[in-house]
Amino acid sequence: MITDDRSHTIAPGILLRPATPHDAAGLARAYRLNRAHLRPWEPRRGEAFFTTEGQAERLRDLAGLRRAGRAMPWVLMTGDGDEVVGVVNLSNIVQGPFRSTNLGYWIAAGHTGKGLATAAVTAVCRDADERLGLHRIEAGTVVSNSASQRVLAKCGFELIGTARNYLHIDGQWRDHLLFHRILNDRAPA
Repeated sequence: MITDDRSHTIAPGILLRPATPHDAAGLARAYRLNRAHLRPWEPRRGEAFFTTEGQAERLRDLAGLRRAGRAMPWVLMTGDGDEVVGVVNLSNIVQGPFRSTNLGYWIAAGHTGKGLATAAVTAVCRDADERLGLHRIEAGTVVSNSASQRVLAKCGFELIGTARNYLHIDGQWRDHLLFHRILNDRAPA
């Protein structure tokens, strides 16, 4: 079970904190405002996804996965806490000898190019190592997403290969570059 609700100030006026069901309205608004910005990098979503109710259901599901130790969702918030400006998720957390997870993230259109993704991924990697006890994080990017590839490189991820037709993104199966970062060499607890 992942219960720690640690928050991180990652930039002036920007807080990274665990997502809660109370974030449904803010996330719905952020996804609506960033729909075009995220389209090339995200799966196609039904209209319910962009509603408060749709996000509330999604956050309930994520909370259950978090309690089970299988996911860890975060939101990036403005300092006053009234605007979601990004998301970071660890999903498919596996313990045992693998001790690995998948990383996903996005930053709102008006906040890109300010180092927020790099700061958030750095903080999440530290938590994955120190708090979750993981050994490795994997991330994939659509081949054309050079901005995300730069973030991963800055955060110590290395390219491990290309996966053909890896995910269905923006209406098509898309090739992805796969990256990983080894967090530590500790034996599993």
